[in-house]
Amino acid sequence: MVRRRASQSRPLLQAGKLFVWTLLALAGATVLAAARTGLDRLDVAHLRQGLAAFDRQDYTAAGALLRRPAEHGAAEAQAALCYLHNYGRGVPQSFRAAAHWCRRAAAQGDAQGQYLLGLLYSSGHGVPEDYVQAYKWLNLAATRTAGPKRDFSYRIRDSVAAKMSPAQVARAQALSVAWRPQPELRDAAGMAHECAGGNPCREP
Repeated sequence: MVRRRASQSRPLLQAGKLFVWTLLALAGATVLAAARTGLDRLDVAHLRQGLAAFDRQDYTAAGALLRRPAEHGAAEAQAALCYLHNYGRGVPQSFRAAAHWCRRAAAQGDAQGQYLLGLLYSSGHGVPEDYVQAYKWLNLAATRTAGPKRDFSYRIRDSVAAKMSPAQVARAQALSVAWRPQPELRDAAGMAHECAGGNPCREP
């Protein structure tokens, strides 16, 4: 039974590799955005170097460099660590660790984190198998991409929907509509607003 499920999930896992690889190639904009958040200079430097290492397939260096910014809330680093742990690239393979990082990235609205989390729920790797959650996260990922990646995401989502009842699909759609991002990092303007009027300030 376990073998059959693993073999059925292999095409989805291969699909995950293609999707994430194309998204993580856009490291420049990511680093610029991170520099405007609560990440400190060392985090930003590690994020830049880690994504560059990922792009050149130096996964051992990427795994080491991206851990600190991921722990401090950089969604792109979290999604990359999810990928690395999912496939055992440069770090020990661990579906549980992959799910941990994907959940954090997905909750912040990172499309690649949402996509990979959907695959994990679809296959039951690191999380309980749950097609409603798989559909929800794959659907959200599709709405945050464009062009071929968007179409590809919808195709994977629809392959999950084929295993669901109409009631399950309706529930997954409702969860997608109700979902809101929960950023771990905040921009300077948001932090200034939070600290205004005598409100207590928190470190990012």
